[in-house]
Amino acid sequence: MEFGSVRRVLDGDTYEVLLPAGLVRVRLLGVDAPELSQPYGRQAADSVGRLLQGRVLEVGRLGVDGYGRTLAGLRVGVAVGPLAGPFVRRWLRVDSLLVARGWAWAYEPGRSVPALAGLQERAQRRYRGLWRCGLVAPVRPAVWRAMNKLEKLRSWGGCS
Repeated sequence: MEFGSVRRVLDGDTYEVLLPAGLVRVRLLGVDAPELSQPYGRQAADSVGRLLQGRVLEVGRLGVDGYGRTLAGLRVGVAVGPLAGPFVRRWLRVDSLLVARGWAWAYEPGRSVPALAGLQERAQRRYRGLWRCGLVAPVRPAVWRAMNKLEKLRSWGGCS
């Protein structure tokens, strides 16, 4: 494990993280967040930015993807309680937080049911984040990237 901090949120699941060895582009494992150009993409990235800003991260590197990004599990250190002070009292998984808040899909290629599927279902039932208009509106990022401009316009029905 390494410890660092987020320097920049590129989108909901990709960040530039400052580690002792230098700046690393990290792709969060276990989730797939909307692209910045798609509905809820900016909101997901902004939510992550607020969550991680100024906090210590625990980074567990697990490889590199085809884009040269470091694949990693992340945990964010939070102080708990009114007297917690600046010290980390608890570590929370970033992937779980994103899915529970409705800003990402549970995503594990090769598994029929992702580990975080239950959290996603709960976020959907509670209309959180990208599920605020129900299950019909959100389009998975891989599908979104494959769509042409007209298909993208048609896919978004205008939920506020």
